[in-house]
Amino acid sequence: MQISTTLTSLGIMPSTKTITTLKFPDYRSSKVEVQYFHDHATLTGAVALDQSPAVDVSATIGTPSFAFGLETGYETKLGNFTKYNAGISVTNPNYNASIVLADKGDTLRASYVHSLNLLKTTSAGGEIVRRFSTNENTFTVGGSYAVDSLTVVKAKLNNHGKLGALLQHEVKPKSLLTISSEFDTNALDKNPRFGLSLALKP
Repeated sequence: MQISTTLTSLGIMPSTKTITTLKFPDYRSSKVEVQYFHDHATLTGAVALDQSPAVDVSATIGTPSFAFGLETGYETKLGNFTKYNAGISVTNPNYNASIVLADKGDTLRASYVHSLNLLKTTSAGGEIVRRFSTNENTFTVGGSYAVDSLTVVKAKLNNHGKLGALLQHEVKPKSLLTISSEFDTNALDKNPRFGLSLALKP
């Protein structure tokens, strides 16, 4: 049997929240997280409750139209960084663009999404992913269309021939039914993948 308890404290310091997660008997999964909020910045630090704890730190700074973020993780037992990522995003009423450097600097991802009409029921976008260790590039284009206020259809295709489609319907507020599929256009004889999920929220 596993017991998990989460304690949240507000106001220990101005604009901060402390979250303590305790798990038994696997106490090594327990951690303490401190979050600091400002009008234009956030800072989060998490430390595992272990003899050789892992430390995670993330920070964002910006405005509603521009944001810059960093994320890093350090393993004290190994004495090295397990992750370090950085990203920039620009948001406009008609578009959203972002550049992310991830996987310890091995992956560069740039994406752009643009609304095609005033009601924002139709949008199109593209993404370029560069993996430096394998010298591989992946280009993806896609779009979405809101059939009505409750139903959205999405599709995407990349340069490797992978085609994906998704139908999402809000069966009740905040509860989604999702039907998805994916297949390889370069190998049509292979069986396509299908998925079905239902997320219910009270």
